[in-house]
Amino acid sequence: MTTMLEQLILTDAMPESYLQANMDELYERARAAKTKLGSRLFILGHHYQKDEVIQFADATGDSLQLAQVAAQQSADYLVFCGVHFMAETADILSTEKQAVVLPDMRAGCSMADMADIDQTERAWSELQRVFGETIIPLTYVNSTAAIKAFVGRYGGATVTSSNAEKMVRWALTQKERLLFLPDQHLGRNTTVKLGIKLEEMAIWDPIRNQLELNCPADDVKVILWKGHCSVHMNFLPKHIENLRMKEPDRRILVHPECTYEVVHASDDAGSTKYIIDTIAASTPGSKWAIGTEMNLVNRLIKDYPDRDIVSLNPYMCPCLTMNRIDLPHLTWVLESLVEGRVPNQITVDTKRTKEAKMALEKML
Repeated sequence: MTTMLEQLILTDAMPESYLQANMDELYERARAAKTKLGSRLFILGHHYQKDEVIQFADATGDSLQLAQVAAQQSADYLVFCGVHFMAETADILSTEKQAVVLPDMRAGCSMADMADIDQTERAWSELQRVFGETIIPLTYVNSTAAIKAFVGRYGGATVTSSNAEKMVRWALTQKERLLFLPDQHLGRNTTVKLGIKLEEMAIWDPIRNQLELNCPADDVKVILWKGHCSVHMNFLPKHIENLRMKEPDRRILVHPECTYEVVHASDDAGSTKYIIDTIAASTPGSKWAIGTEMNLVNRLIKDYPDRDIVSLNPYMCPCLTMNRIDLPHLTWVLESLVEGRVPNQITVDTKRTKEAKMALEKML
């Protein structure tokens, strides 16, 4: 399989002229190209995308929603305005005749990069030595196709922040223990909510290639991969403490990729979809501090001007890798497709597709 780095090297770069064009011109060109492609094109846009990109999306959503939508499409071209692992998932769930395109190959995910397949295979060997055949793997969809395939091979499943509780419950009916990749915080926050104690959790450190235990090995129920989301790590307990002192009536709503300490101190936590739905159902005049990606927070502020919404971290910035997809790259991709060229196509080989699909289908 071609790696992301190899794909980046092999892919033609966007011409400089797209960066020099003004935004109004690019908007008109993108709109014209989309119209020409018609039903042959379907654009998927993650909630964290910039407004200049999301305005062209045929469907917006979080990882689970977009995975489901991608699986239902018949368009020739699925242009995924998200990050690399999301485009891989779309390719896994689409047909061989469809092409999945990522407008900018640099749009990766630091969390997904924290668990590569070599590290995971080494970890699995050691964990099997310690725990035997008592472990089932689960992976957050924020992971590479290779990790999804690994999980499928060993009987596990993918999860999203929307369905993590349901999938963890299922996993613990299959085996005594679970290995949760690659985000330790979603794994910890989910399993604590289901009644598993912090001291019953171990951490696998892929850099040191070692298991960190807080209890005897026999008592371990959950093994958390030592990974995290760089965006959600920027929300700290001190932000909540400061807000509680200044505005005790402001409700704090965070994403479960935040640390346990932040989630525990907040009023509520949930997936991107949960956050959006909660704000939509709230009463006018209600006050909120939201701990998630800044593009989404800004969009909620704009969409619900009768609510008082702020970011939990006042100095928060958008997800840098997600924001590498912009209007110039989207316009270039759409015009290339009109001309019959397919730039930045994301492909997952047949073997990995088959194994990863087993993990994804258990979730879907």
